[in-house]
Amino acid sequence: MTDVRVPTLGESVTEATVATWFKQPGDTVAVDEMLCELETDKVTVEVPSPVAGTLSEIVAAEGETVGVDALLASISEQDVGTKNAPKAKNAATDEEAASQSPRNEHPSKAIDAGPEDTKARDTSELIDVMVPTLGESVTEATVSTWFKKVGDVVAQDEMLCELETDKVSVEVPAPAAGVLSKIIAEEGSTVEASARIAVISAGEGAAAASTAQENAPAPAAAPQSSTSADIEDAPSARKAMAEANIRRDQVTGTGRDGRVMKDDVAKAVAGGKSSSSAPAASAKAAPRAPSSAQDAAREERVKMTRLRQTIAKRLKDSQNTAAMLTTYNEVDMTEIMALRNEYKDLFLKKHGVKLGFMSFFTKACIHALHEVPEVNAEIDGTDVVYKNYVNMGIAAGTPTGLVVPVVKDAQDMSFATIEKKISEMGAKARDGKLSMADMQGGTFTISNGGVYGSLMSSPILNPPQSGILGMHKIQDRPMAINGKVEIRPMMYLALSYDHRIVDGKGAVTFLVRVKEALEDPRRLLMDL
Repeated sequence: MTDVRVPTLGESVTEATVATWFKQPGDTVAVDEMLCELETDKVTVEVPSPVAGTLSEIVAAEGETVGVDALLASISEQDVGTKNAPKAKNAATDEEAASQSPRNEHPSKAIDAGPEDTKARDTSELIDVMVPTLGESVTEATVSTWFKKVGDVVAQDEMLCELETDKVSVEVPAPAAGVLSKIIAEEGSTVEASARIAVISAGEGAAAASTAQENAPAPAAAPQSSTSADIEDAPSARKAMAEANIRRDQVTGTGRDGRVMKDDVAKAVAGGKSSSSAPAASAKAAPRAPSSAQDAAREERVKMTRLRQTIAKRLKDSQNTAAMLTTYNEVDMTEIMALRNEYKDLFLKKHGVKLGFMSFFTKACIHALHEVPEVNAEIDGTDVVYKNYVNMGIAAGTPTGLVVPVVKDAQDMSFATIEKKISEMGAKARDGKLSMADMQGGTFTISNGGVYGSLMSSPILNPPQSGILGMHKIQDRPMAINGKVEIRPMMYLALSYDHRIVDGKGAVTFLVRVKEALEDPRRLLMDL
């Protein structure tokens, strides 16, 4: 006999009221199956079964007030073995026979298989589609696009859907071949890491699922609906929702596995923190004047992607945290352009990649960072962390937003290796294939607004980095050269830096060294 007692109710809470019993004496219960619900003045507490067995006695009836560790009920483990032994044995035998039937040499067993055998066999063929590992510090994602719908046949490793996180887009492949029998997380819903998002019927179950979908196509259910179907909400919560005339999808469940509790309904009714009221709360935090009827008809409201939201937050946090300043200089691109034009064909023939300007700028920045290491450092509390390596971030614009893939250990790379790595990262960024590892660990960033025609800008730091170099458009301008006016291809350079760690002298010195290396590339060869 196992006692079921009142669990710890929380700080300063000493008693609770038995709200609802979900089981009655004589009912069979499984481990962790919910037995009853307790209500306190602060929260609603679920009481799970500590063991598998039969509920033999209820000590505290509904409506009674009980204290912490008070006896609620008793569970008899022996009753399972006596009363239900034949049934359990038969079920186990059937399940074993079902699992063994594909290997059984007697075809009559497969022919005589009853409904219970068929059910067990089909259930064993259901495969869950889970959210893959999202990366360091990423705990949730938004379902962006489903490429398959319920009833579609899928091959193993075929892409099912795309998830969008704060940093990257993640593709979810099919773990097995079969039929997509159920979509749990619809487009736009937020899922946690390792959550179940769909179910695939594989093998024999795939054919059954396909037939079922043809005969009775199920409508696409919202995430809340699927949750409600899989998880039983508290009866008191269901009663409260009926009394308040609100839908299940208007309430955010805080119970186990997303189960809706009575206090969740109370919060939703009061306009508290429910899923439906969250956007309204955000809107109130940043009020917007209503548009006129004429303008409203011509406006389009589109929800920001998680990536765009993260970019906005990080850029604003950077402004609020760092003591950001920007210093400017200009560089004569004559020598680099001449060197590039002279060797670009030979470079392409030997290395299989085009010789661009980014490798020169990367090499020049690495050279300058060795002389001014604080630009490559970061602040950690009251410490300054100096990096004896250069992980160069190369900012790139994509249709979904700005990303910064990182070229690791760039200080050890040749011109050709840098160009190949930048080309590889650029292609992955455009295709949305960047992984978390591709964008982590940067120590310094180069941003090239010149590709869009920008003549001058002040780039924003990419925290926790202390410096970012802005490249701009190459523009022919009249310059005074040795007392004569000449037309030269000029580019403005901008270095934004964190003044908390980088002094004005260090910032200017860094930018001058970059300018010198670009105007005379031979200095890079001779380490000057």
